[in-house]
Amino acid sequence: MKIAVISTFPPRKCGIATFAKNLVGAIDLHQTEEDNCFIVAINNQDNNYEYDDNVRFTIQKNMLADYIKAAHHINYSGAKVCLLQHEYGIFGGESGVFLLTLVNRLKIPLVVTFHTILDKPSFMQLSIIQSLCKKAVAVVVMSQKGIKFLGDAFQVKDNIYKIEHGVPDIITDSKATVKNTFNLSDRKILLTFGLLNRNKGLETVIEALPKVIERYPEVLYIILGKTHPGVVKFEGESYRNKLKLLVKKLRVENHVHFFNEYLNEKQLFKYLAAADIYITPYLSKEQITSGTLAYALGAGACIISTPYWHAEELLSGGRGIIFPMQDHNKLSALINDLLKNEDKASKMRESALAYSDHLKWPKIGKEYLDLLEQAAAKKVKKEQPASIVDLSILPPFSLAHLKLLTDDTGMLQHAKYNIPDYKTGYCTDDNARALLAMTMAYHQRKQQDVLSLITRYLSFMFYMQREDGNFRNLLSYDRKFLDETGTEDAFGRAIWCLGYLVKYAPNAWMHTLAQKMFNKAEPHFKHLKTIRGLANTMIGLSYYLHKHSYDEQRMSLLLSLKEAMLETYRNNSDANWHWFENEVTYDNGILPLALFHYYEVINDEEVLEIATTSTNWLDSLVFKNDHLSLVGNQGWYHKGGKLPMFDQQAIDAMAMTFLYYRAFNNTKNEKYLKRMFKTFLWFLGDNALGVPVYDHKSAGCYDGLEKKGINENQGAESTLAYFLSYFRILKAQHFEAELNLLKGAEIASSEETTATV
Repeated sequence: MKIAVISTFPPRKCGIATFAKNLVGAIDLHQTEEDNCFIVAINNQDNNYEYDDNVRFTIQKNMLADYIKAAHHINYSGAKVCLLQHEYGIFGGESGVFLLTLVNRLKIPLVVTFHTILDKPSFMQLSIIQSLCKKAVAVVVMSQKGIKFLGDAFQVKDNIYKIEHGVPDIITDSKATVKNTFNLSDRKILLTFGLLNRNKGLETVIEALPKVIERYPEVLYIILGKTHPGVVKFEGESYRNKLKLLVKKLRVENHVHFFNEYLNEKQLFKYLAAADIYITPYLSKEQITSGTLAYALGAGACIISTPYWHAEELLSGGRGIIFPMQDHNKLSALINDLLKNEDKASKMRESALAYSDHLKWPKIGKEYLDLLEQAAAKKVKKEQPASIVDLSILPPFSLAHLKLLTDDTGMLQHAKYNIPDYKTGYCTDDNARALLAMTMAYHQRKQQDVLSLITRYLSFMFYMQREDGNFRNLLSYDRKFLDETGTEDAFGRAIWCLGYLVKYAPNAWMHTLAQKMFNKAEPHFKHLKTIRGLANTMIGLSYYLHKHSYDEQRMSLLLSLKEAMLETYRNNSDANWHWFENEVTYDNGILPLALFHYYEVINDEEVLEIATTSTNWLDSLVFKNDHLSLVGNQGWYHKGGKLPMFDQQAIDAMAMTFLYYRAFNNTKNEKYLKRMFKTFLWFLGDNALGVPVYDHKSAGCYDGLEKKGINENQGAESTLAYFLSYFRILKAQHFEAELNLLKGAEIASSEETTATV
């Protein structure tokens, strides 16, 4: 039977990847070669691995479109059942919500193995697990406590099967022989293995060593394993270095060995065979499964552990000893006792070996295969209805034209057709938009070339900021300033992108520079007069306050900007004209957008009402015959006047995309999500002329719709408008997943109420 397995997979170095490889091998032992499992592998953003032939499809963690393509691949692969290895952190979106986009499109039965089950999940974690369990025909957990938590915390009680963590079926030489191989015959070996991170609690063992060494000076503590790649990425080897400093401080250098390697299973079992005592001193109870503990048990190790969930269950019945977390005095006493009483240690090893016999991978593989065969015969649960946001029609992501417009100074303003126009130079407006777009792109894709572009555009912004904190806007190709002070529009867009960067900077250096530039510009906020300058600045300030909610001075500043916006609205709106000015001109969506951003910082119902009312009024102007038809710039739309159809600009489509996104985020009204996707389709040809504004060949965007046809130039403003809209659409799919979770929760609540009645 062909089985699709969704998981991380070697050579990626993580526990679930190793588990999946062992499980697939164990299942295939009981199948013919034609019916082997195949893998749909989850990649993290920084790596493209060289997989073996088992891997038939890969998903980039944060690329939502990949999840949809993976579902299609699985459905038409000939697989009879899909086996999912679930862990929150390996899938994209909040708590891994992108995964639901895949499983809800499966047309074959689903079985889920949960590697983490929390007793106090967040709403999102709760909803995701409940959704997976509704879709699955069978759920696998590895401990009795997992069954309890699914029932108590997630209200899932049906179709749950306990299949414990497998262990390799490896026979090693005797302890004495293996110790001799490692030249350790004269040492008492304490061992911990696994990928290092701060939750491992290894300092507890090191702190216990002095009292052990007093009685057993031949003791050697081996810390076996590389630092977790995720830890290395964000803090380097700081934890390992901290442990080394502790070793030096306690003067136990001759009794601790750091083995910074990633070993295969045969090598690992040799070290386990050599160990007199195996220790897992973890600092958190919330671990429902530990592969390292299962391996130690399978090797017949004498085990001491802190009381995390899996250890309490697996080491019961005399198979190990539990000690309190961070209690190095208790640990040293237990180590000394076991080293003194070899009979006691031998009985623990025998008990561990006897229990682990049924955990050997071939037996676990047969248990899984039996369950999967039963699952394959079951009826597939209802498929999710068609998505509002259909990512399958999005063009492939390409930065080709954007890079063409960018040189070592920044982004050029204009292009003649798709050829960069050096004559017109650069502007702060476009480089601020570019900085915003690429910061959004980096959060989706984590590509190095995107990070380099962020650096380039931030450097340009830094160059254009005056000593007084304001911004120039125009720069010639030979880097000469063409104005002393830019427009308030340009200033506001600069503040928007800097506020966004303060909240979402890819690294600490970018955050620090953005913060300093933001601080330097702040004195100009209170002098803003134009409404778009106000709106853009409000958006940037709102992002800043999401990061620094304690900043009362800037909270007051946001209040004053809001009052200026509302005063403008009150002075110009009436029963039939719900707008901020007596005319509707350009970049219109950002005006109510700014109020939605304000509402997310300061919960003000009047602001929400005006934001919603003005959004709905603008929506009534620009949506005709179920497609977007923007306010034309040939005369604009004046109160009491005629609504012009042309020229339509990409920047206005972008503003509407952002507006509908934020309107949905604040109201959860599905209409706005639908409007958002319809707005994006303007770029792809669903517009007044029925022609694409996005150029698939160049990956640029035309400069708008004119009465006579398309404006064939592909400048920075329009191209960036497309990319900003593109990344908002990708984020909106996350919203749709959340909306489906909310609907599911409401249905479940309704069913529960009905059942109670």
